[in-house]
Amino acid sequence: DLSLPVGSFLSIFGPNGAGKTTLLRMLALLSRPTRGSLSILGVDALEEPDELRRRIGLISHRPMLYGDLTARENLEFFASLYGGVDSARIDELLSLVELDHRRSDPVRTYSRGMQQRLSIARALVNDPDLVLLDEPYSGLDPHAAELFDALIARVRDGRTFVMVSHDLDRGYAMCTHALIMARGQVVVCAERAAVDERAFRDLYLATVGVGVA
Repeated sequence: DLSLPVGSFLSIFGPNGAGKTTLLRMLALLSRPTRGSLSILGVDALEEPDELRRRIGLISHRPMLYGDLTARENLEFFASLYGGVDSARIDELLSLVELDHRRSDPVRTYSRGMQQRLSIARALVNDPDLVLLDEPYSGLDPHAAELFDALIARVRDGRTFVMVSHDLDRGYAMCTHALIMARGQVVVCAERAAVDERAFRDLYLATVGVGVA
């Protein structure tokens, strides 16, 4: 069982095989639960998935972009999947992720960090209420990770975020709520403000099988 307030930022931690990606796939409506119920943004996800998909954005460790298309063409394509292309919105997003000067360059010429920044714009093209992040820092150098942090901070207002991460320090610093999973079960889920950070860290290390000094 898991319940998350609207507008919060949940970071999910746990060992490999804990079920983190499976949970995120269910929230992204890419997988269906075999039993139980799933309500997202007040909508029954099993009864009205199409309505919800328009309100969800996904950022992964894979940028999910077309390398032979330009940044602008990528955003125009994804916007068209939601029923239309708003040129002003696309210009705004390219400016937000600081790629307006490279808007006409093929994405395959971008660095890993630039592609990940464009993936934020792709995930926001439908102005989602819920943003899902699946190991978004994988492969980013420290500078690119800092830029990614800053961009996420700029778009947090009014949205709910759920992030799967192996980076305990960064994930814990960003979240309002923290979750540790193991074997498909919730070990602990609580508001960060109500959790002792050292105790949380020790529990995480014990859960992933690392000894605590």
